[in-house]
Amino acid sequence: MSRRPTITDLALAAGVSPATVDRVLNNRSKVREATAQRVLLAAEDIGYHASGLLKKRFQESKPRKTIALLLQRSAEAFYQALGAALVNAAARQRDYQIQTNLIFMDEVAPAYIAERLRQVAEESDAVALVALDHHSINQVIEQLAAQGKPVITLLSQLSSQACAGHLGLDSRKAGRSAAWAISRLAKKEGDIGILLGSHRYLNQEISEISFISYFRELGRSFRLLDPILNLDDDRLAAEATANLLASHPDLVALYSAGGGMAGMISALRSEAPDRDLVVICNELTPSTREALNEGLVDMVIATPVERLAAETLALFARAFNAKGEQCFAPVLLAPELHIRENI
Repeated sequence: MSRRPTITDLALAAGVSPATVDRVLNNRSKVREATAQRVLLAAEDIGYHASGLLKKRFQESKPRKTIALLLQRSAEAFYQALGAALVNAAARQRDYQIQTNLIFMDEVAPAYIAERLRQVAEESDAVALVALDHHSINQVIEQLAAQGKPVITLLSQLSSQACAGHLGLDSRKAGRSAAWAISRLAKKEGDIGILLGSHRYLNQEISEISFISYFRELGRSFRLLDPILNLDDDRLAAEATANLLASHPDLVALYSAGGGMAGMISALRSEAPDRDLVVICNELTPSTREALNEGLVDMVIATPVERLAAETLALFARAFNAKGEQCFAPVLLAPELHIRENI
């Protein structure tokens, strides 16, 4: 029968003295975080019987913070995945004990978001927010910044200078990648439809501008139609897609720069299952994955959700360390490009 590891064994494995292990175990006096972490990892490695207690002691020694996660559209698989990734990243955060409050907003009117932001901030130390750009939302962010409560925007930037930071895709790369794919895949020149949620989502606006810019530089005879707004709503996206298909027989491509992907895909499936269209949309979800496999969608431009979540929690730690007095440069992630052959 194997011998149970002792404090002496743990000290040897961690490269510290037994007295240091005792201080970590019993919280007798302050031990450097790096040392405590080393003891904890060694305890787990050698199967020390009190490794659970060590982990609890180490966790309890961290400062406590509450972060509200204000996302959108609870029914959308992408936001569910993003929410789960953020909660998991918070649990892994090494510098702080993070409690998260995950909230989905199915109402996206600016006044509603501003009021919801104000409410959740009362019980939070910081907020991560997905929202359209509007003065009423920016005003609340400025008030929270004055209180030392950092607000970090996700996916779409806001124009307020009071945001503590931003994390999202490089929208210029996303838009130009979509345009490049269409220019290479379209078998002939013709009309190109563009679907947007709203120009108030600055990431979508930048994607659209970059998409158009690419074709302007290309100098070929593709005709870019005026963007159609769908408020990232599946029903509106389905209607817009069906109308485009019916009214533009020369349609050769469709780029959805916002949400409502499931609605667009539904319309393509019912109205144009055999039509030769190049279709580019956002985010790898069960719906877009199935559409890729069917050949209804040619490429999906996706957010690296796990990396975004990890970077978000790291940025919150930096904001807490700065005591809410610093605004950090935007973190723009390269988009993931998915086709049927690599999913």
